[in-house]
Formats: sequence, structure tokens, C-alpha cells
Amino acid sequence: MKEVSEQGAYLQLAQLCARAEHCQYELIEKMRRWEMSEEAQARVMQRLVSERYVDDERYARAFVRDKIRYNKWGRRKVEQALWMKHIDDDIRSRALSEVDDEEYLSVLRPLLKQKRRSIKAASDYERNQKLVKFALGRGFTFDIIRQCIDGDVDEVDEED
Repeated sequence: MKEVSEQGAYLQLAQLCARAEHCQYELIEKMRRWEMSEEAQARVMQRLVSERYVDDERYARAFVRDKIRYNKWGRRKVEQALWMKHIDDDIRSRALSEVDDEEYLSVLRPLLKQKRRSIKAASDYERNQKLVKFALGRGFTFDIIRQCIDGDVDEVDEED
């Protein structure tokens, strides 16, 4: 791979950040692949942060919002993804705490309802176990899954 100059890297990364949110870790990894020196990476990163092209807190808020609303991920999965992107603990917790509980439940309920229709199970117990396993895999916590499953069972009983 050809070597990228400091100014060239700054311009490419600024253009990338102008189109979409990116965290510092992603940009540093990109510069590593370009085989830039660590000092040059630090200078480019400092400039991008000072000019507000990169803001990990803004990135975390957008990431949390998008993953919960559009990808239907639970808090645990989102938190793990942010951890893998080296987002600080306090930024992660602030971004995750901004998610409204009702919005969170409104993501999980239809997801479980849809999955319930496609599950083949011999008993309600087996069906609920499969639903719990599915939702845990999506990153939802057991207590909120239980709350939704118990609520759905009540609604199914009322329909009969």
C-alpha cells in the first residue's frame, strides 16, 4: 500500500467524517493500515478532534440510537460493540442511559411477537425458552425479556 502523507490523511479522514459519524478508534486503525507513524496519527487525530470532525460522545449517541431502532439490538449487544470500538466507559454509559425504556420495550415487543409466529415448539415452556434465547442473542437483558414475554402471554390469553 502506498504511503499517505499527513495532510492527505487529514483530508481523506475529514471527508469520511463529513459523510458519517466515526469514532477515533476507527480512524486510527485506518491510519495504521496506511502505515503512518504514531506521531503523525496523533497529530492528524488531534486536528480532527479540535475541528469537531470526530467526537466519540456524539458517535456513541448516534450508534446507540441507530442500533436499537434499526438493527433491533439490545443494550448489552450495543454496549459490547461500543467496547470493541474502544469507547470510554463513561461515554458508553451516558449514551445507553439516554435510551427511553418505553422505546426500548417498543423495539423488543414486536420482535418477540414476530419470532413467536415462526417458532415451532411442543409446549409454551419450550416456545418461551426459544424466545428468551433469541432475545438474549440480540443483547436484551433477561428481566426485560421476561417482562415482554409475560405481557405477550397475557395478550394471547385475552385473544382466545
